Amino acid sequence: MKLFPMPLNVTTRRVPDNVAVRPARVTLVGAGPGTRDLITLRGAQRLKDADVIFYDRLIDPDLLDLARRDAKRVYVGKAPGRHSWPQAKINAGLVAAAKRGERVVRLKCGDPGVFARGAEEAEALQAEGIAVEIVPGVTAASAAAAATGTFLTKRGRNDTLVLTTAHKADHSTPPDWVRLLASGARVAVYMGVSKARDIVDLLDSAGLAHKTVVDIVSHAETRQQKTAQCCAHRLAKVIAEQNISNPAILFFSLSENSDHNSLPEPSPALVTMA
Repeated sequence: MKLFPMPLNVTTRRVPDNVAVRPARVTLVGAGPGTRDLITLRGAQRLKDADVIFYDRLIDPDLLDLARRDAKRVYVGKAPGRHSWPQAKINAGLVAAAKRGERVVRLKCGDPGVFARGAEEAEALQAEGIAVEIVPGVTAASAAAAATGTFLTKRGRNDTLVLTTAHKADHSTPPDWVRLLASGARVAVYMGVSKARDIVDLLDSAGLAHKTVVDIVSHAETRQQKTAQCCAHRLAKVIAEQNISNPAILFFSLSENSDHNSLPEPSPALVTMA
């Protein structure tokens, strides 16, 4: 177990000698994507021990059954365009609960360190002198690749794996798609549905749209899971026709077959969870 405290000079109040004081701490737990049985044993134990749980929109509701009945459950989900709990409010809630001496779990979909804003929450907590424990989880790219029966890397073919997101912070530099794909990398794009056309336009301008295969996985490890595969130049059409929506992972890689006329036609969307 690794804790990352940031010591600060803080004002403390006197507590009676017969009252045990629990050090302020928050545990960031990765729940994995979709079904609750992807959470780690350590993550499940932290849930069972928690006094209060702040959880996201995409968390499997059944996962909360692992917590004690008297544990407080605080929904802090963010739907696209509807952030009733902005990040600053979430940070403040975590800090307040930890300072009350409660055992706090911040339950996040996937892995808290992969496009989950876990670093922002950890920094806000550490700035208040609160220790942070990080419990890793299965990230969506791993689950999505397994759903398609493929592997994130393949020796001699895809020796480089790139994880990126289509929803970047302001002024951040987008990936160099052409260079990455030309190098043989496999690129996994989180939340990429709304930006699919922009990505394909960049590939098309470099002459790669007809040579790139895209594996699509939407709602990985849930009952709504869909998978599809197509050539990149057909991507926007496939997404529209098969009603693919976020959360989704788009995997881009150059085809092993140099003849773009033999690249796969769009495959049907498959619901693979019972």
